[in-house]
Amino acid sequence: MDSAAAHGHGGAIPPRVRVEVGSPVAARRIRRVLATAALIVLLPAGISYVSALFGPSNSTAGIRSVEWLRDHGAAGLVAKVESIYYSLTAPAKGGPALKALPRVGLGSSQAQRAAREGAEKTVVNRPPRIGTLTQPALPGEGVWSGTLEHESRNDPPLLVTTFRSDPAEYPRLVAGVAWINTSNTSVSLIAGRQEPAVKLPSRGAMDVPSANREQLLATFNSGFKLSDSHGGWALNGHTYAPMREGQATFVRYSDGHYDVAAWHGGPSVPSNVVFARQNLPLIVSGSQSSSKLSNSSEWGATVGNAVQVWRSGIGIDAHGNILYAAANYQTVSSLAKILRHAGAVRAMELDINSYWISFNTYAAAGALRPAKLLSETERPATRYLTPDDRDFFAVYRR
Repeated sequence: MDSAAAHGHGGAIPPRVRVEVGSPVAARRIRRVLATAALIVLLPAGISYVSALFGPSNSTAGIRSVEWLRDHGAAGLVAKVESIYYSLTAPAKGGPALKALPRVGLGSSQAQRAAREGAEKTVVNRPPRIGTLTQPALPGEGVWSGTLEHESRNDPPLLVTTFRSDPAEYPRLVAGVAWINTSNTSVSLIAGRQEPAVKLPSRGAMDVPSANREQLLATFNSGFKLSDSHGGWALNGHTYAPMREGQATFVRYSDGHYDVAAWHGGPSVPSNVVFARQNLPLIVSGSQSSSKLSNSSEWGATVGNAVQVWRSGIGIDAHGNILYAAANYQTVSSLAKILRHAGAVRAMELDINSYWISFNTYAAAGALRPAKLLSETERPATRYLTPDDRDFFAVYRR
């Protein structure tokens, strides 16, 4: 019996092939090992990206791709690319002046009639006209206009207007401003599909609830993603993302009053807080622009404070009413000036970029006749009537 048979083999053991380092065979094996390792490493990322691209969302594929990159280690790269893009597309100073402003609300003629009718009343709850920054004023500039088909001229719940925010250097830039009467409205914070990125008992419908649309007056965007602002998020007395000391906070209390202020209440909100949404430091305090506006490190992981881009903000006036403002090609400093000029004594920045900024009004009950405050913002006026990725605010008549 030969040795192969003795060991139960049907034939001779084939000799081991020795592969020389640097040979074509060795190179092929190394390439296969590296390819397999790369596949193992990249497969989870690929699955994550595909899930983000094809999962439930109301954002475009391009936006979802950018947001995925931000969330997976490329936030700095995306911010640099955005900064370069916005710097290259920044408007040139000067140029021809505007001859007319975009129509907002019910139109300037109705706004002027409402002002005349209100002036005849003994009690008038209306903000003063926003003063123009250059003369002559354009028709309707700084004049508040109602947004409802039928509303009290004496005590309107919501007014809107536009004005040229920097006519000396950028004569074609227009700011849109909304005034929310806190004596006869109610503002709610509504969670989106992806933001806040915290665990909630329920995200609800992620749009304006159908049962509440009969009283709906307006909807508007919230702040940065929590991963960018590192701020807090609270609803109905429960803190879902810890409050950050000193950070600007839009807050509603159970007694019905609202504030925009630096937070000094610890990491958790008390039970009398209906909602609290933080976003970076205050940009206006004591009716003055914040001293922090020149410190770029204070303004999140996106495009910072000096790049001219679409920006939005919210403030409180001297009577406790709410002011919202948005405009294109703004720095944090110029946004602060807009809110101060509109009457804010304290204010904070909300979200930025035309894709994320929305202020929509509804002229008729049931969320009918939706309209955008500024037509150049990208999203439709019906944005928050279907589930949205981001959290937002809804304004109701009460």
